[in-house]
Amino acid sequence: MKKAFKAIRITLLILIGLLILFLLGVFVYHRVMLRKEKPLFSTPRGDMIEVDGGKMCVFQAGSGDHTIVFMSGYGTPSPILDFKPLYDKLTDDFRIAVVEKFGYGYSDETDMPRDVDTMLRETREALSAAGLEAPYILCPHSASGIEAICWAQTYPEEIEGIAALDIAMPGYHEEQGDSVMPDYLAKALYDLGLARLASDELLPFAFTSEALTQAEQEEYRAIMYARRGSETMIHEAECCKQNMETISAKPAPDVPMLFFTSKQMASQVFPQHPEKYLELPRKYTDHKAEYIDLDCGHYVHVEEPELIASEIRRFTEETVSRNREKYNEATEQSE
Repeated sequence: MKKAFKAIRITLLILIGLLILFLLGVFVYHRVMLRKEKPLFSTPRGDMIEVDGGKMCVFQAGSGDHTIVFMSGYGTPSPILDFKPLYDKLTDDFRIAVVEKFGYGYSDETDMPRDVDTMLRETREALSAAGLEAPYILCPHSASGIEAICWAQTYPEEIEGIAALDIAMPGYHEEQGDSVMPDYLAKALYDLGLARLASDELLPFAFTSEALTQAEQEEYRAIMYARRGSETMIHEAECCKQNMETISAKPAPDVPMLFFTSKQMASQVFPQHPEKYLELPRKYTDHKAEYIDLDCGHYVHVEEPELIASEIRRFTEETVSRNREKYNEATEQSE
């Protein structure tokens, strides 16, 4: 019996040793690759704007009577490249901007709080300094829906409309919970280099999209391995519940809104009752907005860019432009 236990103990020690060697090997390889890949994203794809003592990257392209501001979801490594499949289809008709928050893409890290009011102020300052003045059509994805809603609640005169890409909504966390453990886990996987072992199919980001050139795909991967799970991102995740409570304490904004909602995401987060997820934007806006449910994953702008671009164009022509005319008429009468 003693010999059997000894053999088991030795076997376990060998397995643990092999695991440690494996993890060490992956980590060393990861650190070597980070140095090798750094030149791939050494030149920012936008203007580096100084805000709060650091620099935020603001990308702009296209021209038109309306400015669309793309706001990335939590954890999207390279917002400028991630939104490319969608904004490439809109630059003929719109002026577009992508704001990379601190901790994302080419932007710096920051020690500033990640409450929604601070992040909103930074975004507004970055846009203004980049020469992009309001009003805007906001196009937020996922968690940045919190910032977009807060923006429209606080400064409605700056917002012509919101085209929401499967955004976080009041009511979501009450149903789903507020654990940040998955965020800590993701950070650990990227810090150790284990994320490099993941299959492309497990990652929803646009680095496999045909809308990106091969060079852009390689650049995106390099940014992802270097920036995903940054300290700034983690601080943002820790503030998510507080930020949701901030917007939930006020009425829904009175601006035109179009919601794109992922059916697959609905089945993932509420597998027993996916209709609850699909109902969130309708309930929040008292069924007074526009709603399109898409049979695709959470990164709707990567999977359905053609359809979304077409609907944003229609939404702008039919709803946003009409609302602008009414606003201008009211302003003229008040003067």
